[in-house]
Amino acid sequence: MTAFGKLVRTTAFRLTLVYLLLFALFAASLLAYFAWNTRRLITEEITQTVNAETSEINEIYGRRGLRGLVLAIEYRALRPGANLYLVTTPTGQAIAGNVGSLAPGVMATPGWSETAYRRIEDADDRDHRALVRVTELENGFRLLIGRDLDERRRLFGIVAKAAQWSILIVVVLGLGGGIFVARRVLRRIDAMTGTAQRIMTGDLSERLPVGRSGDELDRLAENLNAMLERIEALMAGLKEVSDNIAHDLKTPLTRLRNRAEEALAKSGCEADYRAALERTIEESDGLIRTFNALLMIARAESGQARGNMDDFDAAEVANGIHELYEPLAEDDGMALKVKAEAAPIHGNRELISQALANLVENAIKYGKPAAQAAGTVVSMDSRQITIEARREDDHVLLSVADRGPGIPEADRKHVVERFVRLEASRTLPGSGLGLSLASAVATLHGGELRLGDAQPGLVATLVLPARAGAGDRVAPPMQDVPQKVA
Repeated sequence: MTAFGKLVRTTAFRLTLVYLLLFALFAASLLAYFAWNTRRLITEEITQTVNAETSEINEIYGRRGLRGLVLAIEYRALRPGANLYLVTTPTGQAIAGNVGSLAPGVMATPGWSETAYRRIEDADDRDHRALVRVTELENGFRLLIGRDLDERRRLFGIVAKAAQWSILIVVVLGLGGGIFVARRVLRRIDAMTGTAQRIMTGDLSERLPVGRSGDELDRLAENLNAMLERIEALMAGLKEVSDNIAHDLKTPLTRLRNRAEEALAKSGCEADYRAALERTIEESDGLIRTFNALLMIARAESGQARGNMDDFDAAEVANGIHELYEPLAEDDGMALKVKAEAAPIHGNRELISQALANLVENAIKYGKPAAQAAGTVVSMDSRQITIEARREDDHVLLSVADRGPGIPEADRKHVVERFVRLEASRTLPGSGLGLSLASAVATLHGGELRLGDAQPGLVATLVLPARAGAGDRVAPPMQDVPQKVA
């Protein structure tokens, strides 16, 4: 397709033509109304002038008779730019005036009419048009007074010529403006198309050009760039997951195979085989939990869980998690406490419960004070883990605070990545997906996961938007039991 063909097929050019047609019709209608109104005003002025003069002539005829009428008509007919005058006898013979000829039947009908005429002094044979009034006098005489319509005709011609030039200028300027706008829009669309084609070839780092005008194309480009950034992040996450699965899951799968091979080679009795199978099942359960965690993270990051959102009270989630994990914390020498106030929220209850459970599990495993980890007896306050649910302005905060070693500030951005585990926790069981899931769940709900310093220890907080217009009504008690994800 040629460049001009692409130009005329653009929406901007077509819209310009439509607006041009509408504007031309509007301009033509406006000029036509002006011409009609001007014609009406001239006609009214003529009729007023003729009526006034007719009254004067009738008064003269009443005072001075026919002779005075003829003298007045002859005098007025000789003035420059004079009106049309004609006095006829009852038989139709002209006795005074400046009209040489009229259309047949004009003098026979009293009243107003528009007629062709010629003055007595006219040298050419061209007929003129006039608006005349015929009045019947006493004794059968008739009086005609009129005004030439040449002035009205000239004014109408001026308006018509102005209309022609105006429409021509509108069309030329409209087409020029349409081509300019269409070329400008087409140039920007072509730039977007070229970028989109490079993106389709696999270069997800490309972004659509954004101008400085802030118009609808700029807003569209900004939204598409935000979408591309999200797609690039998801693709990077997918690649990261693939790499992590290939590296981090290779070790447990290898260990699982080696144990099965060792059981076949060395086990000689049923008890040995049974022990080997139990270890295999335990290792398999760990792999299944890891894959389930990856699936939940993928669901949260892709937004698939938005269809299962409902209204509920975050305080009930906190109380449910406390009830579920309190025995586990006590068995591990920790004290699990809860502080919850009404905090209505709209979201996926299962995922939020799972995210809070992950934070509690991390606090139980990694939140022991250094002295307790070394076997020294510490106070109950030092072994306390606190779950808190509260509302703060337009957000609901679900936090878990411990008294452990915490996480250095430099590492807090990295611990939310998949399979990332700090050096101090590598000897403990887990896969490094708990904080990743919590962060993905917070992002799904339009919030964030904040990691802060509890002085000492770590405070992990899910900051989620509160339910709009939330009152005292809350959802039924929590029935979701989260699965354990390290």
